[in-house]
Amino acid sequence: SIDRSVIGPDNTYRHRGPARVFTSERAAVRAIKGQSDYPVQAGDIVVMIGVGPSGTGMEETYQVTSALKFIPWGKTVSVLTDARFSGVSTGACIGHIGPEALSGGPIGKLRDGDILEIVIDRENLIGQINLVGTDGQDLSPSQAAELLVKRDPHPDLHPHVLLPDDTRLWAALQEASGGTWRGCIYDTDRIIEVLKAGVAVLNEKERAK
Repeated sequence: SIDRSVIGPDNTYRHRGPARVFTSERAAVRAIKGQSDYPVQAGDIVVMIGVGPSGTGMEETYQVTSALKFIPWGKTVSVLTDARFSGVSTGACIGHIGPEALSGGPIGKLRDGDILEIVIDRENLIGQINLVGTDGQDLSPSQAAELLVKRDPHPDLHPHVLLPDDTRLWAALQEASGGTWRGCIYDTDRIIEVLKAGVAVLNEKERAK
């Protein structure tokens, strides 16, 4: 059931807090449980990146919300990720974020300490996640957009070394089709168009040698 204590009188969920960025579910869980040098604290926003299709095959990340569920202040922490959640996840968790980090999505450029703001209007089913500050400075929407364009991807961002070839192929087809942000479907015509364009570019490179 909905915890009314985290919902405003206008039926809107709001959370403004510092990002804690992780590139694996295991690292996030350890920090939530206080088993790392830099534990997650009340009010933080946990951001898991590189766990979408191209990173780990879009793994299910229930363990993070499960760990938060049994911490007294767990409901004050939100979770953002390009991975997915199971149906038993609880709390403020936003998954399937796209473009995924390894496809150049803004989520892959976040850093520890960035100030994020989450607003979810439960009446109109409208939500937004914004970068609103960094290094102790507030950012306007245009400043945040400019920063994310110029900033390099997170230095620890990379595909899992054991990601199987069939999963890599599926992830590539997802991206060529428009990405997970277009829905969990394949746009066959789009994939064929992208493949043809890619072959044309490769052929041009071969002729230029």
